[in-house]
Amino acid sequence: MPAATRTDPRRRARETALQVLYECELAGEPLDEVLASWRHERPYRLNDALEAVWPALDDEVWAMAEGLAQGTARRLAEIDPLIVAQAEHWRLERMPVVDRLILRLAVFEFLASPDTPRAVVINEAVELARTFSTEAAVKFVNGVLDGIGRTLSAAPGTR
Repeated sequence: MPAATRTDPRRRARETALQVLYECELAGEPLDEVLASWRHERPYRLNDALEAVWPALDDEVWAMAEGLAQGTARRLAEIDPLIVAQAEHWRLERMPVVDRLILRLAVFEFLASPDTPRAVVINEAVELARTFSTEAAVKFVNGVLDGIGRTLSAAPGTR
């Protein structure tokens, strides 16, 4: 991925939100505690070699990441049924954690950010899957989100 793309504030916010939600899921910690930890105790982002590569998140990126994580967590009752309906033969709890969280983040953006084109949200989710999961996940995420996007577009009162 080009360096300019990796430093895009929205991409960094999505990556951070995904990592925060992942930590909540694995550690079983409340979201507010994990957010506080990330905000105050993680001055650098680590790359795959565990080298610090980014300085602390600036306020704009942090606000976006926090909003994505909190919004996703608040709207799970609305988000999860959309995923389940589209993910044939996959129960939500059987999906790999990171894939499930990528889907949740993207569906939250579909619902909460109508000004962001669905194609952009899907592309960003696919890039998250490419970075944090597997090639099979890339196809799965793309297919599920495309189906959810079509379902939402067909619903009355949505774009």
